[in-house]
Amino acid sequence: MTNIFLKRVYEAYDESDGARILIDRLWPRGVSKEKARLTDWFKEVAPSPELCKWFSHKPERFEEFRDKYLDELRTSDVKLGLINQILMMASKGKVTLLYGSKDQVHNQAQVLFAELTRMMEENKSIG
Repeated sequence: MTNIFLKRVYEAYDESDGARILIDRLWPRGVSKEKARLTDWFKEVAPSPELCKWFSHKPERFEEFRDKYLDELRTSDVKLGLINQILMMASKGKVTLLYGSKDQVHNQAQVLFAELTRMMEENKSIG
């Protein structure tokens, strides 16, 4: 069972969200800082601006986008550092990753969530 969950930033705050981390590079339109009620904003864990521009939220590009974003997540020291922070926070309580994409299937949050889940499972099998 994981302590990491996904939620659109536009959905209402809930006390059960635990730590709320925005994982988008850009601030979501129409959301005030008060309404977002963030614990952190890890904008650097988001895909590179170049990759986002290329993907352009086109579902037919999602598979290739996923592969390229995973490569970024696994090779960037900055992204790995933020991933480790998320995993550390999740080891202590619930963490809700917030994203703005309308498409709840073909987005970077799904890729990050899957990678975090994989890493937690890998750590369980090692430890």
